Amino acid sequence: MAVRLFEGKDHAAAYLQYRVAPQELVSTVMSFMEKRTPKPFNLALDVGCGSGQGTTLLAPYFTKVVGTDVSPAQIVTAQANKNPPNVSYRQCPAEELPFASGEVDLLSAMTAAHWFDHQRFLKEADRVLKPGGCLALLSYTMDMELEYGDISSALNDICKEFYGALLPFRDPYIGKSSKKIYLDMFNSCSYPDKEWNECLQTKRTLPLSQYIGMVETFSSYQKLKNKDPAEAKHLSDHIRNKLMSAMKVSSPETEVTMIMHYFYWLACKP
Repeated sequence: MAVRLFEGKDHAAAYLQYRVAPQELVSTVMSFMEKRTPKPFNLALDVGCGSGQGTTLLAPYFTKVVGTDVSPAQIVTAQANKNPPNVSYRQCPAEELPFASGEVDLLSAMTAAHWFDHQRFLKEADRVLKPGGCLALLSYTMDMELEYGDISSALNDICKEFYGALLPFRDPYIGKSSKKIYLDMFNSCSYPDKEWNECLQTKRTLPLSQYIGMVETFSSYQKLKNKDPAEAKHLSDHIRNKLMSAMKVSSPETEVTMIMHYFYWLACKP
């Protein structure tokens, strides 16, 4: 079964504000595709697109890019963003894509596929992909790290406290780590030309407040917030204040370097 989360308007707006666009991974996907799929690249689908940060990154490479999401609020938020003219959005489940068989050059899912009905989704992806089309499933681990001067280790101990407090609120559908879900999907994909990778790091310089905001978009934090809004706010405030104290700064707008750890797999349909 698929899981439906991230559907509130406020959550969708937070996605747009805080989620990081995976530019490095899109470049990796296109390098994989350009070695296998003849041009022109006509249609890319970004499934589970959320507020569209990853969707728009595909625009330079394709005649048409369509982001799909089961959440009406996410689609409305994505449509309200500044989008290239060849990018559009449609509301639909990942397992029921409103596209013809063999129509799609690239089907991507960026930090979303773990919520799908995995086998139904893979079957639907196979249906819409054209021969030579590519499938790209990307995600990142929840253990993001911070760098700041010579106190990075102390900051990351505080970050681990944040993640540990949220662990009991993770959805049982994805368990303690979603990596196993992606690896199981990779192993069940019958395409002979496929690659598994789990060691791509990205770094972003951003305000400390944006790091906190991103963690607050996690489904586990949202679950805590729905259960006890005061406790969720207390946790965020506590972690932010501990980080600022360790950094010896008075403003949460002080910039830090955030390190994200991505894993992904790519496959080309024969």
